[in-house]
Amino acid sequence: MSERQESAAPGGVRLTSAQGRWVLATAVLGSGMAMLDSTVVNVALPRIGEDLNADLAVLQWTITAYMLTLSSLILLGGALGDRFGRRRVFVIGVVWFAAASLLCGLAPNAGVLITARALQGVGGALLTPGSLALIQAVYHPDDRARAVGAWSGLGGVAAAVGPFIGGWLVDGAGWRWVFFLNVPLAAVCVPVALRHVPETRERDAGERRGFDVPGAVLGALALAGVTYALIAAPAGGASVGVILPAVLGVLLGVVFVRVERRRPDPMLPPAIFSIRLFSAVNVVTLCVYAAFGGFFFLSVLQLQVVVGYSALQAGTALLPTTVLMLLLSARSGALGQRIGPRIPLTVGPLLCAAGMLLMTRADRGSSYLTDVLPALVVLGAGMVTLVAPLTSTVLASVDVDRAGLASGINNAAARAASLVAVAALPLLAGIGPEAYRSADQFGAAFRRAMPLCAGILVVGALIAFLTVRTPVAQAAEPALEERCHPECTFHCGVGAPPLDPGGIRVREAQPPRGGGAAPEGG
Repeated sequence: MSERQESAAPGGVRLTSAQGRWVLATAVLGSGMAMLDSTVVNVALPRIGEDLNADLAVLQWTITAYMLTLSSLILLGGALGDRFGRRRVFVIGVVWFAAASLLCGLAPNAGVLITARALQGVGGALLTPGSLALIQAVYHPDDRARAVGAWSGLGGVAAAVGPFIGGWLVDGAGWRWVFFLNVPLAAVCVPVALRHVPETRERDAGERRGFDVPGAVLGALALAGVTYALIAAPAGGASVGVILPAVLGVLLGVVFVRVERRRPDPMLPPAIFSIRLFSAVNVVTLCVYAAFGGFFFLSVLQLQVVVGYSALQAGTALLPTTVLMLLLSARSGALGQRIGPRIPLTVGPLLCAAGMLLMTRADRGSSYLTDVLPALVVLGAGMVTLVAPLTSTVLASVDVDRAGLASGINNAAARAASLVAVAALPLLAGIGPEAYRSADQFGAAFRRAMPLCAGILVVGALIAFLTVRTPVAQAAEPALEERCHPECTFHCGVGAPPLDPGGIRVREAQPPRGGGAAPEGG
């Protein structure tokens, strides 16, 4: 009998079996590509600008083009997998992502690079939710929590080492290899998926209504219009080429909201925002990840352009934040479960704000141990304090059946906030198109930008303090007997909170199943 015939049926694969290990390896390889790419590209930005003779706007678009398509399509990507087959859509996403990565690496000019980055985001929107969906659908119920934990924990390791790998590649083979790296990973991932991962889809997929393609397109165009205007404003001023895209983006955003309210199957159901706690936590998410997006975009440039670090040194310098999250976020999540989310969601952003203000000490001649490291440790402590309770609160604020959707919306909101921040912060801080070529100009602009990021975090802390009053255990409607407990408790991604399936149901009178022992991650 062939290995394919001996394989367990979907929903019955055990994690300790040979097939279970192959499925986990496939999901980790796929999601690891996207996780790695989201952290390594920032480190390569100065070299990209130098090689392509590009101004700051091109560097902004290198980041925002990817986040634009990813944040706009990630909810749709999960729905496509449910309908047409999770393995099929995941494999398409991996191939798409690798092909776009190859195009990024071969890009002869900035226009091709930006287009390829947007295409990369499409692939990421297919494979990122698809890798989690594979685990939820394939493994035996008794093994799903451990499988999700192993998947997200290993993905967290990819996020942690990403800046180091990116810096090593940029200083060695060159920035193009940051993108070429995805091609061999995909070459391993795809055949393993086709051979060892069973196909799954929703049982009632044929009876479901159509996809919310209009919503996804309108959301993407609205974000694109606003983003274009913000990035073009420093060079274009109040010209027609800046004002028109901004107005169109806002109008398309209004149309998007109206379409979502009228569709029978909206990508972003308006009714879910009637839940006060869910809406409040998502506003906090917008503030927090806007600040994070701006900080990590500018700090990598600051370390290389002003402090004088190599790409490898800059990437390694940022490791403390992700290492702290990897080591301590599970304990932070457990603490948030005991004391409720209000304190962590208030204190965490304030710690992050302090870390960003401390980062203004990073200048020419600065010492890493006395000037840079303390800022990153304080920032990492703040991230540890807030990210896990934020995810827990999002899941606990909604009905169990909508927890996966709530997590997806929260993840997309964070990516959209980061996208807008990367576009807007240089404008607000007065960073000109050529400023990153001058250590003096960029250093001065960086010192103006960090208080802006800190101010956004303070606003998020105030919103959390004033609106998040209900302990997690009572966050859902009082009549509900069950709530969701996160399966992902280790968090390392700095670009967005982890996608969480919300698959564990916990009775209100009982402690979370498995306590803090389950090896879970994000």
